[in-house]
Amino acid sequence: MSSAKAADYLRVVDIHMFKEPNEINKQQHHTDKYYNPKLIVRRGQPFQIQIDFSRPYDPEKDQIWLEYLIGRYPQPNKGTYIPILIGDVLKPGEWGAKITHRENNSIRLSIMSSATCIIGKFRLYIAIWTPYGIIRTHRNSATDTYILFNPWCQLDAVYLDDEKEREEYVLNDVGIVFHGDVNEVKLRSWSYGQFEENILDACLFLMDKAELELSGRGNPIKICRVASAMINSKDDNGVLAGSWDNLYDYGVPPSAWTGSVDILLEYYSSKQPVRYGQCWVFAGVFNTFLRCLGIPARLITNYSSAHDNNANLQLDFFLDDEGQVDNRLTKDSVWNYHCWNEAWMTRPDLPVGFGGWQAVDGTPQETSDGMYRCGPASVQAIKHGHVCFQFDAPFVYAEVNSDIIYSRMGKNGSQVIEKIDTTHIGKLIVTKGVGNDDMVDITENYKFQEGSAEERLALETAVMYGVKKQTTQPTTYQPQKDIEMDLQVQKAVLGSDFKVTIILRNKSRNSYTATTYLSGNIVFYTGVTKSEFKKHSFSAKLEPLLSNTFDVMITSAEYLNDLLDQASFHFFVTARINETGKVLAMQKAVVLEIPTLKIKTKGQMVVDREMSVVVEFTNPLKQTLENATLRLEGPGVLRTMKKEFRQIPAMSTLIWDVKCIPKRPGLRKLIASLNCDALRHVYGELNIQVQKP
Repeated sequence: MSSAKAADYLRVVDIHMFKEPNEINKQQHHTDKYYNPKLIVRRGQPFQIQIDFSRPYDPEKDQIWLEYLIGRYPQPNKGTYIPILIGDVLKPGEWGAKITHRENNSIRLSIMSSATCIIGKFRLYIAIWTPYGIIRTHRNSATDTYILFNPWCQLDAVYLDDEKEREEYVLNDVGIVFHGDVNEVKLRSWSYGQFEENILDACLFLMDKAELELSGRGNPIKICRVASAMINSKDDNGVLAGSWDNLYDYGVPPSAWTGSVDILLEYYSSKQPVRYGQCWVFAGVFNTFLRCLGIPARLITNYSSAHDNNANLQLDFFLDDEGQVDNRLTKDSVWNYHCWNEAWMTRPDLPVGFGGWQAVDGTPQETSDGMYRCGPASVQAIKHGHVCFQFDAPFVYAEVNSDIIYSRMGKNGSQVIEKIDTTHIGKLIVTKGVGNDDMVDITENYKFQEGSAEERLALETAVMYGVKKQTTQPTTYQPQKDIEMDLQVQKAVLGSDFKVTIILRNKSRNSYTATTYLSGNIVFYTGVTKSEFKKHSFSAKLEPLLSNTFDVMITSAEYLNDLLDQASFHFFVTARINETGKVLAMQKAVVLEIPTLKIKTKGQMVVDREMSVVVEFTNPLKQTLENATLRLEGPGVLRTMKKEFRQIPAMSTLIWDVKCIPKRPGLRKLIASLNCDALRHVYGELNIQVQKP
């Protein structure tokens, strides 16, 4: 055979992937924001490539096909080796390719991926059949193709039908965490940064680290379940180590993080758990992971969240003889708030009607099938009490529905119930609005109106499906109905004095005397007490049909030394009516106002031009702050910057001026945090509009 004949066979000269952010593929697939040079497409939707050959392609005699491979041992039956022949039509949601254009030596192909295909980075080869055997293109990383979930595709399990919701739950790279407490909701921004450099690879790495088999990586249920274990470091060396004891040695205090990017990149490079996280940090990182892979997700906050150790739908608070909570006996706790995530998907593994939002939680609270993970649990199933459906629905149900039972040990060792509070838990469940920064109340997604017939029915259903509910005989519990107690706490700024007011109303015609205890505790936001800083008891005479008010002053000297990150107090009042022996009990969580950081900008804000960001902070305390760390970040504007300040004297103002060059136009958010031992949870933020050059 002469060499002239061999040259006749078709050879691939070049492959064009149209992978620039402004080209057709990334535009049509909503992947133009990813800071990644390779082609990124979403499954179940066609994309274009162009192949240049050594001569014009002749469909009559040339036989070519494409091969997409993923993983070490690609196999056709596992969906990890995908040969694609060139056909005449593309079937929706199935692998295929067709020629859309032929010119000179080139062909333009439209390629459709399966709507159920594996999520990850595929290698591409072009194969040509010749009489001398099959000739394949060489390995070329420039043609690697990432395939992600597609909420825009009706055949995808994560399909979401509202464009505004897709823009929020998939494409928005900043969000809001609601924290504080139900009477004093606070908010802070969080930078998800799912499009930042190397974040997509870091998120895919989590699935490798969890050893999730490739064939399971097209299934959002499996991915969520695996990720909820992988986000925390318990039992699998996952992303974040939790710490709730106010000791953050060798790590970053949870309150200092302003976003997920630093955490994921540190984990991706070190492969070791990053220190430290608490619930909103776990939830922030989880949200980044889900949105990055294309699963619609949102971060939610449940105020007065029950952590029910034995999932019996009741939190047992044991009182001692003085009416104080006995911390040795009391194992359950009420978190001021708890954050978790919701991910949107169909649930083909459950009966019809349980798709949609699924609760997933990366904070390590209790084990599930032997690992610290939680979910996905159908929110709709939780609302209706159908907690028999996988995964972990009883635990989430308890978080939003438990009753608080106050009891004490009677003389003969029996348990005497003093009070049952059925409305304290799951008071308010919220998330950020779509396309705005509003707080949206989603409590009714999780539960029916408190006290409604439907709510009781859902509870009975949950009990029927095996959520343990201990019933208490009504004879043992008869509250004092003719006296009402109320507890009010004045709003206060960190470092100032404030007052607590106890109101006792006698609605009867009898005279009573009440022995009253007020206990003020500094608590972690998880409701666990660190220390009691205030004890106050008094005797009150309650005249018929009158209301009595008692004020107790709390001075800053009493609490400042022991204060924790979130400046949370928990006040507990018990009043024993001497004439009847009955006890009234109330509790209230209070969060102090923490000073904020001011952020300002100088000069014009234009892509690729230098601008100035100024962060200002005034120390409100009567003491010098030592070793303060400032952090500043803004996706698309500047990478996280850090600066240490040795001392910030009392009442003085610090100014930090940072130069940066914004990379992306549009509405952007700058987020700053200040952290030192005496003061945590200090934030500031600013929305800026960056112009195109």
